[in-house]
Amino acid sequence: MKKAVIIIVLVLLIDQISKIWIKTHFVLGQEIRVFDWFRIHFIENNGMAWGTEFGGDKGKLFLTLFRLVAITGIGYWLYSSVKSKASNLLVVAVALIFAGALGNIIDSVFYGVIFSESNYHEVATMFPEMGYRPLFYGKVVDMLYFPIWKGDLPSWIPIVGGKPFTFFNAIFNIADTAISVGVGILIVFSKKVFPKK
Repeated sequence: MKKAVIIIVLVLLIDQISKIWIKTHFVLGQEIRVFDWFRIHFIENNGMAWGTEFGGDKGKLFLTLFRLVAITGIGYWLYSSVKSKASNLLVVAVALIFAGALGNIIDSVFYGVIFSESNYHEVATMFPEMGYRPLFYGKVVDMLYFPIWKGDLPSWIPIVGGKPFTFFNAIFNIADTAISVGVGILIVFSKKVFPKK
């Protein structure tokens, strides 16, 4: 359990420190070019993958409540994996998924209350008199952007041919990275993680 706790604490610290720093130092849409293929680019989303939204405020509340239920299940999975002395890979993977999910839940639940609104002209402040949204309606902070290749696709490719294309176009955060690495471990090492009895 000690290993899992260390992973969760480290991921949460790095995730939240990076998000708070970006939120209080960048205006929305601001970008720093570290390399041509790596940029720090500040955006916010309502919490779904790729910035997808549904159902307005009710959809946002449902999504946040669903995440709280889901993380309870992930937490139980982690606890039972540790208790049953499951493989270290499984414990590490589930701890990463738990930490990443919790990192984004913190944004969704609390950021609307503890920050002012981020916009394209002014940096947000922490602990304002009034936040930008009520509890459970915060936006998730994203900032890691890796546009490894940009160009026009060849016209002979069906549907998307001749159009501009960027690989990799997603903007994400440390919590998303932890979830992706955890899921990747489960997929790549599935035979070790889920051995046949």
